[in-house]
Amino acid sequence: MSSQEGGAAEPGPDTVGPSTSSSTNNDAVTGDVITVTIGATVPTGFELTAAEEVKEKIGVDARISKDRGRIYFPITTDELFQVHLLKSVDNLFVVVEEYHLYPFKESKEETLMEMMQLATTLPWTNALAVWKLNGTLKKKKGYRKGGNGTKVKSKREATDATVADTEQQELPQAASAAESQTKAESTASAAESQTKAESTASAAESQAKAESTAEAETSAQDSEEAEPEAKVTKFRVTCNRAGDKHSFTSNEAARDFGGAVQEFFQWKADMTKFDIEVLLNIHNDEVVIGIALTEESLHRRNISHFGPTTLRSTLCYGMLRLCKPQASDIILDPMCGTGAIPLEGAIEFNSSFYLAGDNNDMAVNRTVNNVCHIQRRRAEKGSASGLPIDTVQWDLCNLPIRTGSVDIVITDMPFGKRMGSRKNNWDLYPSCLREMARVCTPGTGKAVLLTQDKKCFTKAISRMGGLWRRLHTVWVNVGGLHAGVYLLKRTGAVFGQTPEDIHESRGTVNAQGDENGDKQLS
Repeated sequence: MSSQEGGAAEPGPDTVGPSTSSSTNNDAVTGDVITVTIGATVPTGFELTAAEEVKEKIGVDARISKDRGRIYFPITTDELFQVHLLKSVDNLFVVVEEYHLYPFKESKEETLMEMMQLATTLPWTNALAVWKLNGTLKKKKGYRKGGNGTKVKSKREATDATVADTEQQELPQAASAAESQTKAESTASAAESQTKAESTASAAESQAKAESTAEAETSAQDSEEAEPEAKVTKFRVTCNRAGDKHSFTSNEAARDFGGAVQEFFQWKADMTKFDIEVLLNIHNDEVVIGIALTEESLHRRNISHFGPTTLRSTLCYGMLRLCKPQASDIILDPMCGTGAIPLEGAIEFNSSFYLAGDNNDMAVNRTVNNVCHIQRRRAEKGSASGLPIDTVQWDLCNLPIRTGSVDIVITDMPFGKRMGSRKNNWDLYPSCLREMARVCTPGTGKAVLLTQDKKCFTKAISRMGGLWRRLHTVWVNVGGLHAGVYLLKRTGAVFGQTPEDIHESRGTVNAQGDENGDKQLS
């Protein structure tokens, strides 16, 4: 692969070298409108759900990457704001270039040298233009609160106000002194003293104006000197690498590629307070270079009071889309934790009503606080603060809900690691599945359940064959754990008329087995 020499062009954000890569650049410019490719990271396993949302809200087809947890789709700059309306994506970035079969060298030194040369040949112009446009969109939406310009302006206004107050205080004092002097002296010398006092006041006023002008000039000069410093762009390079056939590490790739970017653009490297984050995504022989459009993951959008096992909002959205809520549906989360699932539903699918509950009072308090936080935030923006959600503390296996009155049950079940235990799950899962079947509408009711304890859940479902039927399973990554999202359909069987309605705990069954064994031995 050929590359541009370092001295062939003057480095700068609007100066890019010729690209000689074998990949196809999908970016196109039509007047002031630019068509670019946007990449998005999504919860692993919900790539199809995210692609459906892109098709629904933006009207374009999304391509699912070989690297799980990423999708790509084209968009024009006049519709860039729509990418921030997506609820199933964690992070967004604009693609600079893609290489589907990148020819890595066997030698680490040659590969890293090639990456350094690659930085000078990439088509950066369109991606940087989108990054700048995205920054203005985020400021309009209020993502960044308070800027340097605003702070400087307020300081200047405060200084001007202080000078004005000082002038107003000095003038009355001078006038008061002159008045006292005229009373003490004779009538003949009063006019002369008053004239002197007026000239003194005039001199003081002129001096104050001169000082104010000097301070204004000094402030303007300081601001002019500070402007060049504000224009220095800070950046960092983040390398995400997957695959065991690479001769280099992620840190080595980020270091050498970032050094070449710094030399090409004359930017300043900063790992924490950066303006631009350049992404180097390497998955086996696929390489994607991009520029981040989000400063932090979008999955933190709803929760202010976190618990030990708070679910990401993007994962909650994927689970909700899986069950397809309809208008006037009653949706139940019997183990709500911090209320992440019902909160996401009440905001995004607000034509349904949500019941959130838990047996732990701390969890219920967190849910209430999170609901109040969203309501305050909506009220500050001038929108309706009410949410179709209610919170109750209850016993999971004895819900205070009428039989057959719930349309959808959706919850994050205890994995048996940070919450509960695997041993307790053998009793808990059958009991809660039975209670969920009781409150769910026969024939039309659905359940979307997330758990990592697959063995226990599969066994519990097999014992509930007359009440639940498994339709679909989505395998997801939850904090590094391989978990499953199970979509269940409530059968038409009437509760109370199936053998599964009477559940005996595993401990009781074992105890009866031991008694039978003792009788046989005797």
